[in-house]
Amino acid sequence: MPKLTELLQQWKDDPAFMSNVTRWSVVPESEGDYYDFPDYLEPQLHEALMRRGIEKLYSHQAKAIDAVLQDNNVVVVTPTASGKTLCYNLPVISSLIRDSSSRALYLFPTKALSQDQVTELRELTANLDTNLYCHTYDGDTEPGLRQGIRRSGHIVVTNPDMLHSAILPHHTKWVQLFQNLKYIVIDEMHQYRGVFGSHVANVIRRLKRICAFYGSNPKFILCSATIANPGELAALLIEEPLQVVAENGAPQAEKHFIFYNPPTINPELGLRRSSLLEAQGLAGELIRRDIQTIIFTRSRLGVEVLLTYLRQGLKIRPGEDSAIKGYRGGYLPRERRAIEEGLRRGTVKGVISTNALELGIDIGALDACLMTGYPGSIASTWQQAGRSGRRSGISLAVLIANSEPLNQYIVANPDYFFGRTPERALADPDNLIILTNHVRCAAFELPFDKYEQFGRANIGEILQFLEDEDVLYLSDNRYHWMEDTYPAEEISLRSATRENVVIVDTTDRQPRVIGEVDRFSAPMLVHDEAIYMHGGRQFQVEKLDFEEKKAYVRQVEVNYFTDANLSVDLKTLEVFEEESGKVNRAWGDVRINALVSMFKKIRFNTHENLGSGPVDLPETEMHTTAFWISFPPAALESMSLSTVQSGLIGLANLLPQVAAFFLMGDPRDLHAVSQVKAPFTELPTLFLYDNFPGGVGYSAELYRSYREIIRAARKVISDCQCFEGCPSCIGPAYQGGEPGKQQAFQLIEVILQ
Repeated sequence: MPKLTELLQQWKDDPAFMSNVTRWSVVPESEGDYYDFPDYLEPQLHEALMRRGIEKLYSHQAKAIDAVLQDNNVVVVTPTASGKTLCYNLPVISSLIRDSSSRALYLFPTKALSQDQVTELRELTANLDTNLYCHTYDGDTEPGLRQGIRRSGHIVVTNPDMLHSAILPHHTKWVQLFQNLKYIVIDEMHQYRGVFGSHVANVIRRLKRICAFYGSNPKFILCSATIANPGELAALLIEEPLQVVAENGAPQAEKHFIFYNPPTINPELGLRRSSLLEAQGLAGELIRRDIQTIIFTRSRLGVEVLLTYLRQGLKIRPGEDSAIKGYRGGYLPRERRAIEEGLRRGTVKGVISTNALELGIDIGALDACLMTGYPGSIASTWQQAGRSGRRSGISLAVLIANSEPLNQYIVANPDYFFGRTPERALADPDNLIILTNHVRCAAFELPFDKYEQFGRANIGEILQFLEDEDVLYLSDNRYHWMEDTYPAEEISLRSATRENVVIVDTTDRQPRVIGEVDRFSAPMLVHDEAIYMHGGRQFQVEKLDFEEKKAYVRQVEVNYFTDANLSVDLKTLEVFEEESGKVNRAWGDVRINALVSMFKKIRFNTHENLGSGPVDLPETEMHTTAFWISFPPAALESMSLSTVQSGLIGLANLLPQVAAFFLMGDPRDLHAVSQVKAPFTELPTLFLYDNFPGGVGYSAELYRSYREIIRAARKVISDCQCFEGCPSCIGPAYQGGEPGKQQAFQLIEVILQ
């Protein structure tokens, strides 16, 4: 009996394990749907595939290749490990063999995925008669190679950030690429939603504008994990007609999918055992049986804490080389490449990762996937679960819930997950702030004609505004750039800032860089006296130098990690829309002042608080948009001030998570602030704000659909079995001064009346 089958049977026979299982689904094995290679595929490419053991194509591969070679834009939407790579590599390589002057541009959302795809391309083209040059162009590319890539790269592989900041602004150095660009490949399309997707759609507008200037009209090939609206999202990104290929022809091995809710350790408070500790136990069982396993966590800190726990549980001494690795942003490129290679070779038996390994990097045939916490969407959950079972006969995926409301709702209502179509991915490229920023970038790259459109966006008023601000000047009906600044450097495509803080290890005489963290997260993660964890080792931060963007650390051995607290002050600047009634609601501009004021020391394993300390750093300021609800005295009737305060604090904990379902965002994209007497409204008020400068449209959507979100919040509270509030609904009891569950429920009833 295979090792995994034996363990699954052992779990089924264990009443203690099964008491925590809310659903055990088995996805049955299915046969593939195969097609012969098309006649118009170049013979030498056909032979290269045969040498690699690929004798037929899956049906979706054949249909996609046929559509591309008929000069259509195509989006391919199939599950993880269904061979989407060949859907674009085969038509691209076949066309380059026929015309070696042609060029292709590949876009991947991460550098790691770009590196992986270049390796795949080089292996596929290694024995062709035609020499094709495939190169990665990103921040890790050596300066000496860059000129050669610009001049002779047939396939240039990069990411949207690099395209935005380093390629498009310097398009005159890329004439060979843009004059001959035939294909643009956009992989992992489902990642381009929300803020990131809104930016990327504008980067593609700039890319198409430059292609038109050089006389090329490339076709797009997009690939995505399963989402509900692939055609809509693809059309929003490229603004052109396209063909959708969504029927999966790949075979599928048997997969066991388990929803696991950790046991309750305090029923009155609704507290459950930590998902990280449960993951440690389950992963330890898998790894001890030599079952290759990937464990996903939601944060960098989670990676390092779980890595420490697993190494302790398997009795691996600190510093000793082990078959268990961590993988996250902040690790240096050579570390990540070595871990990926170890997974493919089987020398790495377990890897703990953030969602950095969620995407289609080739990490070989893993047997099991554990997810500590709901990844945030159905599409992402299936994407992570798909990292196991690529080539094995049976595989396992386990979703280990944490105490957050979203997690508890999912495991308590498994039919919602297994019976629901994956979510719609949304983006708003015409968000005024994002659009204006990219018009500035586009004007730097090429002058604008006075009546020119930018994609499908009318930008006449934006061009006039930029002229009034002395950014552009109008001459002969053309707007020209006139500032000394370089606009793309000021604009990040993601919510994190562009500037990273480098982490310098000073333990030895020769200081060395061991990682990096974005500037926005630095006050939380690498403040003075913080414990920074890297590779299962602990480092104490000696000094955070914000001016030089460096954090100096030294290695220590302590029995705790640190977690910082963030204090937020909100001020209303302008109201866009408002409506009065039993309760008042509005949305508009706000200013957020955030300050990391203190940190806690938390003991390993028990997670008890060992003490705290101050953090002396300047506050950060952000202008964004917010939605708010305020409660006039008549609506609150006889509720006391302390009751209202407790209810507001409970809703501030719950609503951002519930709203994430409806806004297709991450709960971290939306934050809440409660004020028992807000200076602006002079009433008890709950604010929900976009956690992104300028806002990204969440607040406006909340203003329109708030009742649906409030009803869902009511269901979360009423379904929760705790008495007075817990992390699974409105947050821990007594954090607002008195129990808050009933008070939050009362405020919800007031809103829904």
